[in-house]
Amino acid sequence: MGVTNKSFAFAAVALAVMLSACSGPKPEEGDVEVKVLSLMSADLVKVAQSELSQGPMISGSLQPVTKAELNAEVSGIVTKIMKDNGDSVKAGELLVQLDQTTYRDKLMSAQESERSASVTADQAQKQLRRMQQLNKQNLVTAEILEAAEIKANQASSDLASAKARLVEARQQLERTEVRAPFSGVISARKTSAGDTAQIGKALMVVIDPSSMRFEGFIAADQVGSVKVGQTVNFKVNGYPNQRFTGTINRINPQANELTRQVQVFVELSKQDSLVAGLYAEGFIDVASQQSVMLDASSIVREGDNTFVWTVANNRLTKTPVTLGARDPRFGTYQVIAGVKVGDDILRHPVGGVKDGIAITLAAETEKQAPVAGN
Repeated sequence: MGVTNKSFAFAAVALAVMLSACSGPKPEEGDVEVKVLSLMSADLVKVAQSELSQGPMISGSLQPVTKAELNAEVSGIVTKIMKDNGDSVKAGELLVQLDQTTYRDKLMSAQESERSASVTADQAQKQLRRMQQLNKQNLVTAEILEAAEIKANQASSDLASAKARLVEARQQLERTEVRAPFSGVISARKTSAGDTAQIGKALMVVIDPSSMRFEGFIAADQVGSVKVGQTVNFKVNGYPNQRFTGTINRINPQANELTRQVQVFVELSKQDSLVAGLYAEGFIDVASQQSVMLDASSIVREGDNTFVWTVANNRLTKTPVTLGARDPRFGTYQVIAGVKVGDDILRHPVGGVKDGIAITLAAETEKQAPVAGN
């Protein structure tokens, strides 16, 4: 019984301690533990108006306006290649040299034939003049004079033919030297020294990088809203951090037979050092208006609801917003209601942000620190 009474007394004391602990002051239900969220000025963005652009999508590639595909105009063995892919060239600069042996011999032969024909024609003209004088004196018959005229005419024809063959031979010799038609860059070398170049064989391609344009296609059902002079905003694969603008200067009047898309030619607003053939896509500015626009990173979605975190009186507030159209150029959204120009909002909301939480800007704290030290 002694042991039992001691155990009972210990249990009673323990229960009394627990009840005493539970009977302490309790926090009221409305009390919320407030934590201060430290932000940088870069974490906030001020709401402003910007241009909302809408229009059809365009996709295609960059292509040079000035481009020359150089083919062999005479047949022969390629003896020299003076330039390679990526090399800059000047107008008239030698690019490919073909074997000249055959054409040099033809030129020499044509020159000799032209000299011989010239001498023969000169002699025939002198003979004709003598026959004309003798005929006036009735010393030769009309038949002899007529024969002299025929011979002189034939000699003149032979001389003209010889001159034409000389010009052709000289041109063929010149065509063994393939030269740049304009200043630019070699974009494709399609032959090598030792190749046999038949007439029409592709040798080189020269482009002018400063003449680049955007050649794109749009859907046929959008062609009615596209006009010459409209602005095009686009990006180019390979230049991820750059955006380009241009103006439509031509629209192909015939749709593509396979895709039924319509080709649109866009002149670049600024000629940069771009690579031809790269894929590009963008949007044509058909309609524009000034609207409140927000980046997608500032918008939080919860099901069908959208909201942003606004800053007022050094606190974050969860503010519902109504979104409108999306600007395809930058991926921004039109805000119809919820925020106004001049409001400060959180640029990149992250998990853990609570409605009503107090904030402090680190930049402001740094400015106040020297004052507090004094």
